Amino acid sequence: MIEFWLAVGLLLLVGTAFLLVPVLRGRRAQAEEDRTALNVALYQERLAELQGQRDAGTLTVEQFDAGQAEAARELLADTEGAGNGRGQRLGKALPLLIALAIPGLAFGLYWHWGASQEIAALGERPSMEQMTARLQQAVTDNPDSAEAWYFLGRIQMGNGRPAEAAKAYEQAARLADRAPELLGQWAQALYFANDKQWNEQMQALTDEALQADPNETTSLGLLGIAAFEEQRFGDAVGFWQRLLAQMPEDDPARASIQIGIERAREQQQAAGEPVQKPVELVNKAMAVIKVSVDLAPELKAKVEPGDAVFVFARAASGPPMPLAVKRLTVADLPATVELSDKDAMMEQLKLSSFAQVQLAARISRSGVATQGEWIGRGQPIASSTREPQHLLIDSPEVAQ
Repeated sequence: MIEFWLAVGLLLLVGTAFLLVPVLRGRRAQAEEDRTALNVALYQERLAELQGQRDAGTLTVEQFDAGQAEAARELLADTEGAGNGRGQRLGKALPLLIALAIPGLAFGLYWHWGASQEIAALGERPSMEQMTARLQQAVTDNPDSAEAWYFLGRIQMGNGRPAEAAKAYEQAARLADRAPELLGQWAQALYFANDKQWNEQMQALTDEALQADPNETTSLGLLGIAAFEEQRFGDAVGFWQRLLAQMPEDDPARASIQIGIERAREQQQAAGEPVQKPVELVNKAMAVIKVSVDLAPELKAKVEPGDAVFVFARAASGPPMPLAVKRLTVADLPATVELSDKDAMMEQLKLSSFAQVQLAARISRSGVATQGEWIGRGQPIASSTREPQHLLIDSPEVAQ
């Protein structure tokens, strides 16, 4: 909607410039970018994750409040704004009256005969319900897309619908050859859907995930919670220590895991059980990849400035879901962004968790991250690389 009215304002300025050239000088105000639906979804899921950890007893009230504040700061950091416009003086009364009359008359005529309501509806920021509906339509249109099912599961968890999320993760796991990361997410959704009561299905899923990947973080965290609830405090410490070993040094979630370990040890001591000495952990360095993104010249006439651009990294060999994502618009190109562990779509899947990753940039007119019209892909690279990378969006995307 902002872009539309800016375009209208520019056209009106062109029309009135012939009257005001001798007396009018000004600058066009820049539009403030919309906060993206993807960041809102990530923010909502982070809050849901914090609430789950608080309910499980691994977060204190202070840790929970600090986590909420940190999530809000990250969301604000991803939202950029622009400065305000500057007022100008007009020299003569007659040109001023004409300049004011033309926009008012145009606005009134357009409001009466135009389609402003429809344009306004298109310009509104998508709500969580709208994003959910779009993703549901995406899996209807492309039911064999593990990525689309995965995003639907994420947003359903953020909406507080773990039972529906579990169904989406089940489909994603089936389509992605039962990737261990998805099995862990599936088990976690089932756990919350079952009022945090552990059962054989969750045990089977986490066992299968850890058999394929002994360091699968969601399963380790979930098994630690289940063991703590069943008063198997030694097992809880073991699972959480293994989880802690996978987390980078600066990961904010490390504090809550460490609190859970300390509480489990206190319970062991109270029960007279032997307490294992803390294990010295070797932490992974945070992965940071700088990538420049541009649009092929032959595509510039085929896109709109407001079309969404998703820059993301996937595991070269692993789950199909993005490990890190940044959102731009076509108007921002060319642009340079950094993808790092801080941009992880989920705490358990980070760039540093995989040896090789593949970069890609997708243009999506609908604003849905899983669907697009054009794409640019890079070759697999080491997740630890520090050399700048380049992506050129130059190919039509074929639905898979």
